[in-house]
Amino acid sequence: MTPFGGWEMPLNYRQGTIHEHLACRRDVVMFDVSHLGTVRVPDGFDALQRTLTNDLGRIGPGRAQYTHLLADDGSVLDDIIVWWRSDGIFDVMPNASNTDRVVNAVGGHDVTADRAVIAVQGPGWAERVKECFPPAASVARFRVAEIEWRGVACVVAGTGYTGEPGIEIAVPAEAASDLWRALLESGIEPAGLGARDTLRLEAGLPLHGHELGPGITSLQAGLGWVVAWDKPDFRGREAVRAERSVGPHRHLVGIATEGRRPPREGSAILVDGSKVGETTSGNFSPVLEHGIALGFVTPEVVDHDRVSIEVRGSLLEGVVTPLPFVKR
Repeated sequence: MTPFGGWEMPLNYRQGTIHEHLACRRDVVMFDVSHLGTVRVPDGFDALQRTLTNDLGRIGPGRAQYTHLLADDGSVLDDIIVWWRSDGIFDVMPNASNTDRVVNAVGGHDVTADRAVIAVQGPGWAERVKECFPPAASVARFRVAEIEWRGVACVVAGTGYTGEPGIEIAVPAEAASDLWRALLESGIEPAGLGARDTLRLEAGLPLHGHELGPGITSLQAGLGWVVAWDKPDFRGREAVRAERSVGPHRHLVGIATEGRRPPREGSAILVDGSKVGETTSGNFSPVLEHGIALGFVTPEVVDHDRVSIEVRGSLLEGVVTPLPFVKR
């Protein structure tokens, strides 16, 4: 167990992070992600539309959407998944430590303590889920459905954070242990925070506090597609429009390093001995069997450039690599 965002989280289970990572890539695992927040906003379309970057008008009830909450200076205060339920209720899913911030921004009420969230991820997810929760096995990517499991009302979304297909199940807290056991009995292995981080890194997905956060904009993180530029208003709109007009002064890249030694966050990225940026995440890739990193670099550094990463006084050689590192 390890502390994370004010929660005690399972870092790994008995067989370890690499086993859990490869089980997700090859078959299916499940994560307890109850640390994610849930802010329930009834009739929240207008409030969300004028606050968050993406355009809910592009989707409709029964759909999920990835979006950003910006500060006035354009920094990403949080990256969020919005579940638009068929009854017109919006379940807004912030990161672990940002729930109060999201409530203050969009209204609604915090129901995080009332439910657990179990993420089932991997290419074999539907076949295994069908054994214990058949209706959930038909929920498609970025769809949202309200489904009963053994008489318990759940919300199921085709979302996740691994680069693999799967679902996330919001289940009332009092029924969470029973659902977890049923999924275990269906042959789904548990996985912890360690595998969740290496999986999202291989998939090139940002982590708040690393690739997103204070001083980091959607454009710098390569996520300008989550900004609805033609929306008349949302928080931080003028700042990001101004940045787009001149171009960001840095951008996020992936770096594949040589050998098994993992790069780490906060390390200088060098080109010909001169610093051009800094890593934000780094680890060993269990699929590729070498180090990988994400980091911000100056605009002139592009895919396929050779770079070095300074780690504890020595250099790791690498190359700027198109994301994701591992394609499904």
